[in-house]
Amino acid sequence: MDLNETRDTLVVPEASIRDACGETPLPDFGVIEQVWETDPIPRDEIADRAGDAFGTLPLDDVPAGGEIALGVGSRGIGNLEQIVAGVVAEAKSRGYEPFIFPAMGSHGGATDEGQREMLADLGVDESTVGCEIRSSMEVVEVGRTADRDVPVVADANAVEADAIVPINRIKPHTDFDGTVESGLSKMLVIGMGKQRGAKIAHDWAVNWSLRNMIPEITEQLLAELPVVGGVAILEDQRDETALLEGVPPEGFLDREAELLETAYDVMPKLPFEDIDVLVLDAQGKEISGQGMDTNVIGRRPFAIQEPEPESPDIKRIYTRSLTETTHGNAMGMGSADFVHASLLGEIEMPTTLINALTASTTRGVRIPPVVETDRAGMIAALSTIGIVGTDDVRVLRAADTMHLQRLYASTALVEEAHERDDLRVVEEPTPIEFESGDFVAPSLHTADEHEDETRTDENGGGCSGP
Repeated sequence: MDLNETRDTLVVPEASIRDACGETPLPDFGVIEQVWETDPIPRDEIADRAGDAFGTLPLDDVPAGGEIALGVGSRGIGNLEQIVAGVVAEAKSRGYEPFIFPAMGSHGGATDEGQREMLADLGVDESTVGCEIRSSMEVVEVGRTADRDVPVVADANAVEADAIVPINRIKPHTDFDGTVESGLSKMLVIGMGKQRGAKIAHDWAVNWSLRNMIPEITEQLLAELPVVGGVAILEDQRDETALLEGVPPEGFLDREAELLETAYDVMPKLPFEDIDVLVLDAQGKEISGQGMDTNVIGRRPFAIQEPEPESPDIKRIYTRSLTETTHGNAMGMGSADFVHASLLGEIEMPTTLINALTASTTRGVRIPPVVETDRAGMIAALSTIGIVGTDDVRVLRAADTMHLQRLYASTALVEEAHERDDLRVVEEPTPIEFESGDFVAPSLHTADEHEDETRTDENGGGCSGP
């Protein structure tokens, strides 16, 4: 039996689910919108602002013509190409020789070329940002931790440079809670450590939590290597660049902790605490390191010795596909209760498993029950949440866990939205339409979403109905 035949045997036909679940009424869906007030940096100013942020770093000890290694590699960052290009341009204007090294741990299949290709997918290549990219999985040991004697490793190209500057977004992490989570420090410890460093960190995290490990190793890297600071990025609820700041080595961890608090305040969240069924159109590594942001879904079932978020409480999650940019990496699919056959067909299991082995989160790549159609997924989810009337069931459908401004919502949630100032009802509920068992309505997040939002704000209009 070949791989495709094996996958086919995992898909449960809609007819079988209907037979097992019996008559399961489906709720109507309306469209609601979260009301957010944001003040992003104008896009035509981003490159200059990024250069300005870099220029605030203490560069006096970098020799004239010195090489500056710029760590880049996190996915899902808006305007990344412009940000990196702005830093490169400013470094060159000051007489330095910048180069980029992929600071992404084991991503890209843990190969030189795979990581270079990932950077290109993010819009970062030699032609777009104006400097050389040195992609290598080679690392050197720069020290060992004092108490546990854990090896501390770093990208060999970066270690040889006259200065190192990570460029990364500050945001909540999906696997742990701490004073610093996903950002500059994690990029130094895990991203710059390449596959070996990422594996060391996640292996030790089983007994020594990342919340303790990352700050300690960051301090050691700052002491051992010429890290002159980092360029920190904050994004607002719409994933637009809200802040660009140069963070110097002095007070590095303290300032990142302050920025993390702000990131928590502005991160997009689901607008309800109690949800019966959450439908996600897609998951992917550029959406979250765990495919679905654990801080959004309230589930962290694969993180050892890390508590789950207190909220929201979601009874069932049905996930429909993988994003194109994730390149088949289905890390985190284990958080779903059901997945569509399309998602199963898109999985690249070697890439997914390498990521899981490196991060010691193998439960996150367990394959949930696979359904043939969206209607089957809805029926399976709704028939396993207990006795809830169609008018009372609380169902949300979102594009993914990053894009949460516009949502399809069941009647009960639309009625609640009418009573809240932070929500706007765009369309009243109507019956869900299917074609060959799958949703007819498109994802509410599209390439021209921001243009649609502008028209909505100006005209009070909405979007296409469900």
